[in-house]
Amino acid sequence: MSVTVQSGPPDAKTRKYDRQLRLWAATGQAALEGARLLVIGATATSTSVLKNLVLPGIGHFTILDPNKTTPEDVGNNFFLEVDSIGKPKAVEATRLLSELNESVKSAAEIADIADILAKKPEYLANYTLVVVHNLPRKTVDKLAAYLWSDPTLPSLIVIKTAGFLAEFAIQCHEHTVIDSHSDEKVSLRIDNPFPALLEKSMSIDFESLDQTTHGHIPYLYILIQAAAKWRSQHNDTLPKTFAERKAFQRFVEDMKVKIDEENFDEASSQAFRIAPQPIPFDILKLFDDPGLNSLGSGSKPFFHLLSALKEYVLSQEEGKRSLPLSANLPDIKSDTKSYVEVQTIYKTQAREERDMFKKVLVQQLRQRFGNATGGEEELLQSVGITEGLIDDFVKNSHGLKVLRSTVYGEIDKHPNKLSAALEEKPREAAVHIAFTAFDALPEGTAPTIENLQEATKQLLGGNTEISEEVEHCLGEIARSPTADLPTTAGFAGGLVAQEAIKFITKQYIPQVEGTVVIDLIGSFTGIVP
Repeated sequence: MSVTVQSGPPDAKTRKYDRQLRLWAATGQAALEGARLLVIGATATSTSVLKNLVLPGIGHFTILDPNKTTPEDVGNNFFLEVDSIGKPKAVEATRLLSELNESVKSAAEIADIADILAKKPEYLANYTLVVVHNLPRKTVDKLAAYLWSDPTLPSLIVIKTAGFLAEFAIQCHEHTVIDSHSDEKVSLRIDNPFPALLEKSMSIDFESLDQTTHGHIPYLYILIQAAAKWRSQHNDTLPKTFAERKAFQRFVEDMKVKIDEENFDEASSQAFRIAPQPIPFDILKLFDDPGLNSLGSGSKPFFHLLSALKEYVLSQEEGKRSLPLSANLPDIKSDTKSYVEVQTIYKTQAREERDMFKKVLVQQLRQRFGNATGGEEELLQSVGITEGLIDDFVKNSHGLKVLRSTVYGEIDKHPNKLSAALEEKPREAAVHIAFTAFDALPEGTAPTIENLQEATKQLLGGNTEISEEVEHCLGEIARSPTADLPTTAGFAGGLVAQEAIKFITKQYIPQVEGTVVIDLIGSFTGIVP
């Protein structure tokens, strides 16, 4: 594996984006800068979303809006000014947003999305992601249906706001994540040490070491040797019950020669690592993912890699199966020399296992496509796989994700699902049901408590009694159905931009499943499944 080391001071771009590069690294930044975003509606909320994407450097955004700026627009939108009144909202908002980051390209389209869908829907294929805010439900449904009709078309984020309430949902056929920044603890193989780690651990004579060296033995070595001694005294078994695990911790602590040896305290706190570390259940589930069926040249690189990982894991002896070793070690209480030594052992083994994984991958691709594509490099490139992608996949194989949504609004077609959501999460579902009831009113109808209640009953079916939580949300929508408040716009815009960044960078885990709801009166957010 090649490692690029930057010499000299960071360039201007690195200095400019320093903080966010710590979150999603250069690969995430490159994805962000390569993205093209279409935002439909130059509203306070949509410009708030864009602000949070322009500042970190999204590649290109287009605002599509047929309307001209009104005094009311200027009153609630920070990206419109008094001089904008009477001018196209799309042009004015684009101009002021572009001032935030000169590196971002932008465009304004004075057009109606309904006309584009009717006359030139292929226009939408030019974008990575489409974001809409407070469009009429019929238009949203047409847009969602068109984007859902072809998996190669962009994904969609639908936002709704009314007063202090808001919600948004993401529609996408399939979203794969390699670097999910998972909190899942990576196996260090202490339970089943590889030969080099086992040999080094067992070669240390703790009793012959001076106190300084003894106090810097990495806890991995301590646990491996302590587990071996425990096995020899307990019929070749490891601790199983709670009492046995506590006894093992005391066994480790008794190996101290000084009371303040922090490395042995660390070993005691990490004693759970001697138990078998199974492959995460979510990863095992991915081995049956439908994306692995009928792999071909048009399949995503992720699924070729996942197929190779499945074979790599299942070819191992049952009971000792593991994912490729990660070379990333946690902080360890040790001296520099010992830490570098253990790090070298792990890096060497990780490199060997990475090469074994690549061998499985290449063999599978040969079987799939034959030898017509040339050498290994050409074969990998033919399906969009680079050496760097293999490195990232192996390093993050414990946190892989495949996310899929349904077409936007699917839950609203099923009264039983809405009722179940209301029973499971009454506060969260109430927000969504109120917005859906508002959508169900004939276009142009002013919402009232009475017609919203009637629409809610039709949504839930029969003579359903409307809960207090739903009544509260219906009242807020009747009070301010079209109010795009700066407070709500800022909060919702920040959340949507965060999810958009996750989606574009393919890092972290965007909320693809369900609808995110926001109630700034009750001061809560939640998810309606």
